[in-house]
Amino acid sequence: MAVIKKFRIKSYKKSNSIIEFQNISLSYGNRLILDEINFKINQGQIFGMLGPNGVGKSTIFNLITGLVSPSHGKILINKEDVTKYPIYLRTKKFKVGYVPQYGGYFGDLTLHDNLKAIAEIVIDDKRKINDKVNYLISRFELQNIKDVKAKFLSGGQKKKLVIALSLLSDPKVLLLDECFAALDVMTIKMLQEIIVSLQREEQITICICDHQARDLLACVDVAIILSNCKIVAQNTPSNLIKDINAKNAYFGESFKIN
Repeated sequence: MAVIKKFRIKSYKKSNSIIEFQNISLSYGNRLILDEINFKINQGQIFGMLGPNGVGKSTIFNLITGLVSPSHGKILINKEDVTKYPIYLRTKKFKVGYVPQYGGYFGDLTLHDNLKAIAEIVIDDKRKINDKVNYLISRFELQNIKDVKAKFLSGGQKKKLVIALSLLSDPKVLLLDECFAALDVMTIKMLQEIIVSLQREEQITICICDHQARDLLACVDVAIILSNCKIVAQNTPSNLIKDINAKNAYFGESFKIN
């Protein structure tokens, strides 16, 4: 496996947590989804979440964005309690961006017009819209397909577009939901490099959840394993795969990242 990250942010920014869950629990009716969850995402980190289907990874994203509210506990962004804040305030005040697993674009609009439409909403200074749109098209090497309708783009091109759309509002935190799903090896490597470059060049804090464990662990600084409504392990990738709780809950005995 090629080296994607040449460094890993472990603990030197511990005091600068940008997202913190304090004793978060969530139930849907009688079904418990999350049980007293505690974790921090430090400023500038790439943070990963792994676990079986239905364990609550996407639910954590929904809690961060405000789409759902916890049954118990507090959610802090930049050390401010946002548990009762609506979606728009979390997005606008705290610059939280979200890249969904599916969709996130207008299929009948061209790639360029997708960017232009969202830019009109999120960029206050209208004089900067064209420059921002053109910059993102250039940065993601989308010039040759900017006039193609989004529904005709490949999976990797759509993912580039949705990430570009999320960057129009200059997020400080970027949530990536199943970003490696159903993509070929070369496209996954391209996305890994984009993610690391966003951390390195833009100082964006990134949180990824995915089932592609090797692909996720290749580009994160730390990751957690969720199982049975709880966090059972948290560590750097190399240490996480050695953790007995992580092995029992998710990796198994034979899993390797190289």
